[in-house]
Amino acid sequence: MIKLRDINKTYAGAQPLHVLKGINLDIEEGELVSIMGASGSGKSTLLNILGILDDYDSGTYHLNGTLIQNLSETRAAHYRNRMIGFIFQSFNLINFKTAVENVELPLFYQGLSKRKRHALAMQQLEYMGLTDWSEHYPAEMSGGQRQRVAIARALITRPQIILADEPTGALDSATGVEVMELLKRLNREEHITMIIVTHDPGVAAQTNRIIRIKDGVIESPL
Repeated sequence: MIKLRDINKTYAGAQPLHVLKGINLDIEEGELVSIMGASGSGKSTLLNILGILDDYDSGTYHLNGTLIQNLSETRAAHYRNRMIGFIFQSFNLINFKTAVENVELPLFYQGLSKRKRHALAMQQLEYMGLTDWSEHYPAEMSGGQRQRVAIARALITRPQIILADEPTGALDSATGVEVMELLKRLNREEHITMIIVTHDPGVAAQTNRIIRIKDGVIESPL
């Protein structure tokens, strides 16, 4: 599903920073993998490239057989909205929108009617056990509830891939366990390819494969 070959990325500046140095990586459909590395190792840059949020300088990135390279923002947004769901450590919910409005948002960009968006969003919230919280705002929810809303939003477009950046990082340990169990269930039952960036060995140990990155190089894919 994902094939990276000799991916390089340098950020320009007074002292150019070569962040990714010849990354080669294959991730198959339905895999549950984690990417581990210290701060500055390049793991977030790698995730941004996988999510078509950032360009790379050289090499090739094929997603489902399609070369992802030099895309217009419109084309990049099309692939992101149709194929990829994002989960962030800080939830990235819109504070002045209710839970159901947050979940509906990706469908607005797909042009679905308001009634259809609302019905699908309520289905996702029900799946997350949040039906009773659909009209609540993020500030009225716990961290675990907010992360479940964020997961519902990521799932609403039926993506083939979920990219999760430290999904348990802002949660207490018990809630983090619940979120990981949910992500594993989605991988197992919905066959969604799941790529989790984490610094937590306990989270990484729950994935099927750990990809370790150090100084812009994949150190030991297990």
